Amino acid sequence: MWLVVGLGNPGPDYAGNRHNVGQMALAELADRARATFKSHKANAAVAEGRTGQSGPKLILAKPNTYMNVSGAPVAALMRFYKVPPENLIVVHDELDIPFDSIKLKSGGGHGGHNGVRDIAAAVGTPDFVRVRVGIGRPPGRQPAADFVLRDFGADERKVLPNLLADAADAVELVASAGLTAAQLRFHTSAP
Repeated sequence: MWLVVGLGNPGPDYAGNRHNVGQMALAELADRARATFKSHKANAAVAEGRTGQSGPKLILAKPNTYMNVSGAPVAALMRFYKVPPENLIVVHDELDIPFDSIKLKSGGGHGGHNGVRDIAAAVGTPDFVRVRVGIGRPPGRQPAADFVLRDFGADERKVLPNLLADAADAVELVASAGLTAAQLRFHTSAP
């Protein structure tokens, strides 16, 4: 069993923001599994499904908190479902990766991402899988905080469904075949 957490901010005002791409990817995973999000006592919306008909079980979770304080709901869900850190996958936006790219890693630093920082502190280790969804850098001198809290642009929205499908594919591949197999697929350029 895997706990898959999509980071974002709660409420309709943030739903289309770049910062919410993790939660958007979870919606794609829930659609694939025909799973419905329900309120959970851990202060999160949770849906349960599988990768394919007989694949590993996925607990999909969207914390109801703001991204920077995502750790408490994640830690509570890990205790509730008895999921060890090595079976935690966090899907989040990443400024340092070009838009429409996916990178995966386990452990390491938080790279300035406050949601990842809070989860690592709450669960007691940075050693969990991250599916990093590239949103690119802000144009010109626009502050990063303003950029991530803006909706995707019109051109980006045309590509966004493919990016979300890639993020969902990455989660499914990590759960079914392991991190190395997923990294080989998403980190290797096509010839």
